[in-house]
Formats: sequence, structure tokens, C-alpha cells
Amino acid sequence: MKVGLFFGSFNPVHIGHMIIANHIVEFSDLDEVWFVITPLSPFKKKPSLLNNYHRLALVNIAVEAYPKLKTTAIEFELPQPNYTINTLVAIEEKHPTHDFCLIMGEDNLASFHKWKNYETILENYQLYVYPRISKKETHTQFDNHPKVHKIEAPIVQISATFIRKAIKNNKDIRVLFPEKVWNYIDEMNFYKK
Repeated sequence: MKVGLFFGSFNPVHIGHMIIANHIVEFSDLDEVWFVITPLSPFKKKPSLLNNYHRLALVNIAVEAYPKLKTTAIEFELPQPNYTINTLVAIEEKHPTHDFCLIMGEDNLASFHKWKNYETILENYQLYVYPRISKKETHTQFDNHPKVHKIEAPIVQISATFIRKAIKNNKDIRVLFPEKVWNYIDEMNFYKK
């Protein structure tokens, strides 16, 4: 099975994340996309970041109706700070029969050369890169690399920061979430303070 790993804090997960994940799993050679929820680093106290398990619960709710979309809390078990290379090694140990690749926005590809062991990642894994809106055209040293696949996915410009501010300001933004995700956020009073 070929699995794309979609990393993020998902604080909170929203329709932009869902559109990208679903598009990539439906219009590429991937069999599944797994949301890898990045934990709150114990070294960085960020008041706007929900508890790890609440964010995992929200993503679980978001993907429950989509059999090709899954979640993993593997990074919760790993030492901090999390490095992608360590997560890849750990996930392969748990699922040796799967073929894993990375899903990232083209803005992350631009800084990919700064990642820990990026050469090893590129040697062993394929990258599926979706477009992001930027003020200038993004070109990187990886543009023509055989393991880098640019995906023609919809460009969704919704930021979690915008969403958190809108909720705090009591705006009705239910449309930006799968319905059950919004209901959980609302019921738990997340992001309101």
C-alpha cells in the first residue's frame, strides 16, 4: 500500500486540509493519506494550540466518512523535538509493508534543504507537493528532482490562525469545517478565549 503522510498541527483541521488530502488520494497513485498530528513541543508553550488528543480527536472526526483518509498519533510517542526523518523511521518500523511518501506545500519545499537529513529523506521517499499561493513564483533546487511530484491540487487559502481569531470574535464560520468537527469545537468551546 502506498501512503502519503500529511504532517501538521491541524489546529484546527478544516476543509482546506480535507480538500488537499482528498484531492491527492483521489488524483494520484496513493492508496491512502494519513494525517500525522504534530504534538505540542514541551519547549514551546503556545496558548492557542489545543491539547494533542483534542486535535487528534478533531481529525478523527473529520476523516471518519472517508475510508482512504486516516490519522496517526505516532509523533506523540517520539522524543521532542520531532524531526520528520525520525517519524519516517518509526512509522516504517510499525508498518514495514507500506510504502510511505511525504505530502507538503510548495512553501515547505522551498525550505526543504534546511530539514534534518533532507538528503536521506529524498533518497528514500517521494515528495508530493501541492501548490500554495505566494507573492512570487517558487523555484527550488528540487523542482526537477525525480522523487518530487508536483500535484495539481486546488489552492485553498484558509489559515488556522484566521479560523482561531474568527472563533474568538464569535464569527459564524461553520462552513469552513466538516459539520461534526464544527459541532465538537463549538460544544467544547475551543478557541473562544
